[in-house]
Amino acid sequence: MEKLALAVMMSSALFEARAGDVALPPISIGAGVQADFQNQNAQAAGTTASVNRFNLDSMRLYMNGNVTNTAQMTFNTEYTTSNSVQVLDAIARFEYSDHLHIWAGRFLPPSDRANLYGPYYANDWFPYSDGVADPYPSVYDGRDNGVAYWGQFGRVKVSAGLFDGATATPQTATFAGNKKLLSAFRVMVDLWDPEPGYYLNGTYYGKKNILALGLAGQHQTSGAALGGTTGGTIYSLDGLLDRKIGNLGVVTLESEYERDTGILNHSHGWYALAAYLFPKRIGIGRIQALAKISDKNVSSGAVVPTAPARSKELDLNYVIDDFNERVGFYYLDQTLMATSLPSAKIYGIKVQYQMF
Repeated sequence: MEKLALAVMMSSALFEARAGDVALPPISIGAGVQADFQNQNAQAAGTTASVNRFNLDSMRLYMNGNVTNTAQMTFNTEYTTSNSVQVLDAIARFEYSDHLHIWAGRFLPPSDRANLYGPYYANDWFPYSDGVADPYPSVYDGRDNGVAYWGQFGRVKVSAGLFDGATATPQTATFAGNKKLLSAFRVMVDLWDPEPGYYLNGTYYGKKNILALGLAGQHQTSGAALGGTTGGTIYSLDGLLDRKIGNLGVVTLESEYERDTGILNHSHGWYALAAYLFPKRIGIGRIQALAKISDKNVSSGAVVPTAPARSKELDLNYVIDDFNERVGFYYLDQTLMATSLPSAKIYGIKVQYQMF
């Protein structure tokens, strides 16, 4: 019995020693939320009278962790107004150097700047309501399933990959016709300060001076969901000027032109945005004024008569901690493709919090 007890004690001590050597890799967890109160006229609300309502627009959970020095994982989820939770990102990331990154899973494919900054890092509150920004196919919220390479070469950033592409029912990734992979690329040049990393911002609130030009494109030959079995190409050209003018505040100018030759439809469009961030703090934040106009023309494809053709957005924001804490008043006016219908007008106030 004494020998048995001694063996048990030694085994327990050995287990504890080994357990003490085991350490979980570092994991970062964050969250983001966007909520608003808005007034919609009858056309915007799809009713016979105007509507006042509160919206939980988005709630996101972010998780990142290191497997090894060069292998990392990302898992993000989103709760939306549809009262469901979706997988936003699920990425296996090989990060060897600034010049060599390989990502696989679900993530934002090489595309326009607007898609790569997303709703939480956009300068305006409705970056995608006009149908111009992020004109590319996706499984969910700009994301697609695939693999991509990207690299940073000083002020030049390049990325390219293969993805599922256009689907008949994006949530289940059911393809129409023969399934052909979508190829995607992006090339961006920063003429002033560089923008490290894969993701981008709509503004840096004076922390960087940015003059950037980006060219992106995606091509799919068949299996396209809405443009027919022949497929086509979507390409976009985007630019951002974001500069702190001494002690006079921050000026931001952003624009994009895009054209779809048949992946989703046959269309082209553009938008232009201008914003000014006042230098003086009022209380705990700074005031920002913003205006955006856009125009979208669809000649064929899956077009509903309530799709916006021209859009105007005016924002008056109170920026407390950049994209981690901000609140703003907004006005959105959309002229519809069916000109016999009245314009959709939305007024509201929106708040955004993020924590990391």
